[in-house]
Amino acid sequence: MNQKYIIELEQEIDGRWIAEIESLSGAMVYGDTREQAIMNIEILALRILADRLEHGETSEELNLLFAA
Repeated sequence: MNQKYIIELEQEIDGRWIAEIESLSGAMVYGDTREQAIMNIEILALRILADRLEHGETSEELNLLFAA
């Protein structure tokens, strides 16, 4: 079973978009467009997961990514 992260999007009053993945602590970004906000949050999510892996933190979401 593949778990997907849910990206929540909201447009601010000033026109910027905010994207967040609530289930991934620290994953919140802005973008000038909806598409940019989605791209930025995907990049940040991958960085967060890579940082966790680099520091020896294991979690279910990391275990679902690889099989050996």
